Amino acid sequence: MTFLLQLLFSGVVLGLVYALAALGFVLIYKASRVVNFAQGQLIAIGAFLAYWAMVSLGAPFLLAAAFALALTALLGFGVERVFLKRLVGQPIIAVIMATIGLASLLDGLIHLTPFGAGNFSYPAFLPPGGVRLLGVQVSYAQLLASGFTLAFLLAFTWFFQRSTLGVAMRSVADDQMAAMSLGVSVERVFALAWAAAGLTAAAAGMAVGTISGLNLDGLVHIGLRVFPVVILGGLDSIPGAVVAGILIGVLENLAAGFLDPLVPGGGTRDVFPFLVLLGVLWFKPYGLFGTEEIERV
Repeated sequence: MTFLLQLLFSGVVLGLVYALAALGFVLIYKASRVVNFAQGQLIAIGAFLAYWAMVSLGAPFLLAAAFALALTALLGFGVERVFLKRLVGQPIIAVIMATIGLASLLDGLIHLTPFGAGNFSYPAFLPPGGVRLLGVQVSYAQLLASGFTLAFLLAFTWFFQRSTLGVAMRSVADDQMAAMSLGVSVERVFALAWAAAGLTAAAAGMAVGTISGLNLDGLVHIGLRVFPVVILGGLDSIPGAVVAGILIGVLENLAAGFLDPLVPGGGTRDVFPFLVLLGVLWFKPYGLFGTEEIERV
């Protein structure tokens, strides 16, 4: 029973990270109907910016986190202004190819830095050990990552439900022409959606780095895991991203705990989310919470 609880709790923590990464993906899709294939690279950039601030500038974690969040949000804003603004009105395949090219560009730029190869970890800023909850050992890093991601998810929920700008973004997602007729700047909403995606990507990257360290391939791979999450939850559903993220995280951990010992070579945790993706595309292609009329890549 303790082993099962350990898998479930670790899966929920991992799922919250997936949900946070998927939130940025959904924000962009809801606002502009653009599929962002560069989310994994934004996750890596945010995580490594925080590491650089801690190691090179001697910043404490909270200050380094604020630095990384701000710069990654600014990067997301700049990407939309420089690359994607000019593609408004173009065929969707052109925009998709642009984000794939952007992912390759960012990946190449990261490889030019010392972070392109090797494993890194944040300087120790938490006490060793952890606490026991329901008989399960929970590290302080897991508690911090869980609190970090929950705070962001709650903040974005409040932002979309209560703030003027959040309501404007929701109106653009529902009906761009109606929003424009009410004086909402659609271009501004597009740019802010990319900035918010950068913010959530950096937060997800730092959460991963706190728990398991930093590795470029591993961080980019989180971006790939976002696809099963958003397909399961629905490309345009923020609640769906949260529910599906937790579900995928738990299923992935259960597969690793119970199926890996039965399979030569293991690795079922890497395959399982994409099996879920294929099943959802087959039986419910718009996801659990998605709008049925939306298009798929």
